Amino acid sequence: MPETGTLGRRLLAELVGTGMLVTVVVGSGIAAQNLSPGDVGLQLLENSIATAFGLAVLILMLGPVSGAHFNPVVSAADWWLGRRAGTGLTGREAGAYSAAQTVGGVVGAVLANVMFDVPTRLSTRDRSDWHLWVGEVVATAGLVALIFALARAGRGAWAAPAVGAYIGAAYWFTSSTSFANPAVTVGRVFSDTFAGIEPSSAPGFVAAQLVGGLLGVVLVRALYPDVAMAAGDVVVPHYGRQNMSETPSVLFVCVHNAGRSQMAMGFMSHLGAGRVEVRSAGTAPAEQVNPVAVEAMREVGIDITAERPKVLTDEAVRASDVVITMGCGDECPFYPGKRYLDWQLDDPAGQGIEAVRPIRDQIRTRVEGLLTELVGQDAPAT
Repeated sequence: MPETGTLGRRLLAELVGTGMLVTVVVGSGIAAQNLSPGDVGLQLLENSIATAFGLAVLILMLGPVSGAHFNPVVSAADWWLGRRAGTGLTGREAGAYSAAQTVGGVVGAVLANVMFDVPTRLSTRDRSDWHLWVGEVVATAGLVALIFALARAGRGAWAAPAVGAYIGAAYWFTSSTSFANPAVTVGRVFSDTFAGIEPSSAPGFVAAQLVGGLLGVVLVRALYPDVAMAAGDVVVPHYGRQNMSETPSVLFVCVHNAGRSQMAMGFMSHLGAGRVEVRSAGTAPAEQVNPVAVEAMREVGIDITAERPKVLTDEAVRASDVVITMGCGDECPFYPGKRYLDWQLDDPAGQGIEAVRPIRDQIRTRVEGLLTELVGQDAPAT
């Protein structure tokens, strides 16, 4: 369980991130009013572009600290999906995240008001129509489904641009202009500007967002039944060293342990240079390592000829901090309390060297990224 100091840093990241997000939303709304008076369409365009880019930047900046939830619905979904698997936030952490996000939202709105010399007062912008609530349900459900789908697919690196793009688009395809966030909604109550929302309209928006969050959870569980294993990687991976052994350990798993997982183990062993303990295994191991995979690795100076496919065991999983699955789908077992990543890679089985080389290079890129995350420095160039 994360230590108190670590939780404090994460809460600070959530407060600052949510605060800056609301500052971007409200501040760009005020600027749009000033720059394009009387043209609501252009104001919305300016507001949505600034929000999309600002959100992406904030996720990139603060995601490694807290996961960059910036949204009580996302934090609640993270707790709910991960509670039985031992991943994601605890109930206490989810509550603390939500409190920090809400405080940050209010502070962010006030900061935007101060910067543009606008009086801080409750908004008078009415947003109480039922069709706006439908828009919030749709926007929030899509946001939650997107975030958890990316995490489960091992594509957390795409979260910043994808989430930013989604929110920017949802400004236009939802009737509510996509608040999709209770903390942002509360913050926007405190700005009587283009981006504000009247206090009496806020409860309806928050209720719709909660319903949308629930629908998003239902949808993502239907699409990815084992999504709980990825709760710890929402919105972006933020797996702290305090949760790992002194020497991080990684297990690469595929079906036959003859191609992808062997190449990944070879790269991690070579690039890690003893800084990471590495294993590989298969759910139905082959008799030998794929000769084409051996040749492809030899081309980059890594010899895996001595390796033999091994069967996946409970002991191997228990001894590993991170489990990387590669194409084994439901055959790859899930063990609570472990961090899982699923790398979608083509199977080199039956392929020639020309087809295996791109797979090898994709594996290397992913291993380098994981190694940087685990040991806190760039992988050595070879």
